[in-house]
Amino acid sequence: MKFFHLSDLHLGKRVNEFSMIGDQYDVLMKIVELAKEHTPDAVLIAGDVYDKSMPTVEAVQLLDRFLVWLNELNVAVFMISGNHDSTERVAFGADLLRNSNVHIVQSYQGKLTPITMTDSSGEFHIWMLPYLKPSLVKRHFSEKDINTYTEALRAVLSNVELDHSKRNVLVAHQFVTGAVTSESEELFIGGSENVDGSLFDAFDYVALGHLHRPQHIGRETLRYCGTPLKYSFSEVNDRKSVTVVEMGKKGDAVISTLPLEPTHEMRVIKGTYNELMSRDFQRTLDTDDYIRVILTDEHEEPDARRKLELVYKNLMCLEYDNKRTQAAANFTTAVTTEKKSPAGHFEDLFEMQNGQPFSEEQSEYVTTVFEEIFEEANA
Repeated sequence: MKFFHLSDLHLGKRVNEFSMIGDQYDVLMKIVELAKEHTPDAVLIAGDVYDKSMPTVEAVQLLDRFLVWLNELNVAVFMISGNHDSTERVAFGADLLRNSNVHIVQSYQGKLTPITMTDSSGEFHIWMLPYLKPSLVKRHFSEKDINTYTEALRAVLSNVELDHSKRNVLVAHQFVTGAVTSESEELFIGGSENVDGSLFDAFDYVALGHLHRPQHIGRETLRYCGTPLKYSFSEVNDRKSVTVVEMGKKGDAVISTLPLEPTHEMRVIKGTYNELMSRDFQRTLDTDDYIRVILTDEHEEPDARRKLELVYKNLMCLEYDNKRTQAAANFTTAVTTEKKSPAGHFEDLFEMQNGQPFSEEQSEYVTTVFEEIFEEANA
């Protein structure tokens, strides 16, 4: 059994107000071409299909086109919703599409049922678990004390009737403790959505979505495939790819990757205004790429952005790195290099205004309030 592992397509996404829909069309076409060449039996899409719970028309049309392309190749599709998706919108037409071998998970109803495929090594069970929050799981396990994401996932997976003699693959969209994040992800407060990777030990392969960098957590078969495109400048040095998994007999999995080359690379260029505008420098890169410019001039160039855009038409960001900006950064050194949660920023504001930090009780209360707000916003 051979399958492609994809996730976090984020169809319809805008990066620094640039629409990525054209780039997304191109990269999905490249994935289809790879499917023609490497003939997978299935494609697993591990959530965040869309970038918004109410996707744009263009995003919906692109997903429709992608599923048609894969169906024409007789490739089965297994797709779940992520935290950016509306489960109901992603699952629209799920019953009808199943006849076309496109399997889309619908909202969690308290029990998981696998879809069975067969190859020369026997039966192969694929389990699909949409992004879950503790508040949703509590409804189905009222007898259990469920407050954390780990407790929620433990309850869900303990209710799964696995045949351990068969090969079992789980498609899930969660944040496994120990994974490496990037700036383009939307993570919950203080890592509260972390789940323990040992929860997935019974599965032969876990196709994870949610994090944008390809990586495995502990074992090779507990894996994030990453996004097919770069969605932030923190990913400039990442190599995007399709993860390919070939499973023979139980316990036998070979994992490889197929590189994906974007239509527009993401680049960070740094120097004085005159250096970056020189023809010699421009010849060293593709000026059509998505560019973040860092100018080192001590005095700001008048109308710099407009002038730079005449050369770098996909200029996404313009920043300065000089004595003034360094002094400003030093002034706010109270800001740590870590990403602060909204609750952390609120705590900083409270301390600045009141001259004293939160008590432990206040900190716990504010964290709980923000978590509830995030859960309601993503419900």
